[in-house]
Amino acid sequence: MVSKALLHIQRDGFAVLEGIVPSDDCPRIRESLLNTVEQYGGQFESPEQIGYIPSVVNLDQSFAAYLADDRLLRVVEGLLGPQVRISFTSATINFPGNERLSWHADWPFNQNNGTYIPAPYPDQVIHLTTLWMLSPFSDENGGTLIVPRSHLQRSNPTVHGRFVQPYSDEVQVNGSAGSVLVMDSRMWHATAANLSVEPRVALAVRYAPWWLNLDVLRPGRQRDSVSSADEESHNLVPSIDRAAFDTLPDKVQRLYAHWVV
Repeated sequence: MVSKALLHIQRDGFAVLEGIVPSDDCPRIRESLLNTVEQYGGQFESPEQIGYIPSVVNLDQSFAAYLADDRLLRVVEGLLGPQVRISFTSATINFPGNERLSWHADWPFNQNNGTYIPAPYPDQVIHLTTLWMLSPFSDENGGTLIVPRSHLQRSNPTVHGRFVQPYSDEVQVNGSAGSVLVMDSRMWHATAANLSVEPRVALAVRYAPWWLNLDVLRPGRQRDSVSSADEESHNLVPSIDRAAFDTLPDKVQRLYAHWVV
């Protein structure tokens, strides 16, 4: 699994790792996240019909034990090197009726964020985005849209503004519950419309090398950065509460130690 995934990510920009979360545990985690978003999601700005909570591990740790899965970390470390850290942990739920959203790459390549690496980008993997499929991803419920090999481009659509037009070579990534989509954060991707009658429940967890400056993601810090752009709520990462951190498994704590208040 690991060697094949590394090849696909380097060549195509993405790979799907199956069975990272056991399929029989997905319903428990899915229900827990739905309840957490229902209770707390209104505190955070998000597009219509999308439930979003940043640093959701503060409120819900139902998924935490899987974040340091050996297979996943071997892929992450194979691309980023040792001593990786988690940069974002966000609940993201596409409820029925959400609209297709604009194409973008993730931080630090999204030019709409308050801090970013300006285009043209170096040809180097410096940040990974993982989407955890706690519901099956399908064409009907809004499997993530990507443009394969777009991570090799020197820029991304956010350089030119926001738009939702389809690309002729776009792909909708589908997978079974428990799978994890791993992609180079330079990858062009977009939220797809959920045309089903059930919510599509996922986590967006991003991994960074030890040397990448994550301090600019803390709320309030971007005003002190070199960028004068406005802060965006989806680009901010609240700190992890000590009480939540202390209940995490040891291997997972090592991924979050830099976020503890």
